[in-house]
Amino acid sequence: MKDLKTNPPGNGHTSRVKTTPENVKEAHEALFRATMNLPAAAAHCGMTQKELKMTFWEYLKYNDPDYEVPENSPPLPRR
Repeated sequence: MKDLKTNPPGNGHTSRVKTTPENVKEAHEALFRATMNLPAAAAHCGMTQKELKMTFWEYLKYNDPDYEVPENSPPLPRR
């Protein structure tokens, strides 16, 4: 999270933070768990928001969900 100070979200510059597989994995996990928003995750791993969106779609495509929906769960009301 210290990287956010050197590369604030929304500034469009990603040159100060080096993109590594570890940073990208942390950003993907944070997006999946909703502990980080897209601009913060992009700044964390040194990518643009568009690049992170594209890689996150690939992450979702090739990683199975790690949660289960119970069979007897009540249906959600629709409008």
